[in-house]
Amino acid sequence: MKIAEDISLPSKVHQRTRSDHASELAEDYVEAIADAIAKKGVCRGVDLVHQFAVTHATVNNTIQRLQRDGLVRTEPYQPIELTAEGRRLASRSRQRHEIVESFLKFLGVSEQTAAIDSEGMEHHVSKETLQAMKRAMRQGRSSGSR
Repeated sequence: MKIAEDISLPSKVHQRTRSDHASELAEDYVEAIADAIAKKGVCRGVDLVHQFAVTHATVNNTIQRLQRDGLVRTEPYQPIELTAEGRRLASRSRQRHEIVESFLKFLGVSEQTAAIDSEGMEHHVSKETLQAMKRAMRQGRSSGSR
């Protein structure tokens, strides 16, 4: 395939990037909510204010959108809960994040840089690329252990 001759490729790339950006915020929030629930048993808006260093208004607006999209449930002054769909999204996001971070460390990137760089990259990595990352790590470990 000659990329220069494939006119539709730029449009597909930009379309995918826009789509990824649209879901990025939701993925970050449901992952943070799941983490807070796992650590403390509950997640409150203030936990997300601290996590993302944003205002209460920003968190409230985002939670309203997530509730509208069927990812969370909450009532005023009550903890935020993930719906089944929210838990699935959080789990998928966490798995992608862990694969990307592990792959960066596998390449020799420092732990701190891998943690920073993987935050965000996981939203833009295709299933094909994730599979290739996992395959490379498996092959690297097995060839390195000979």
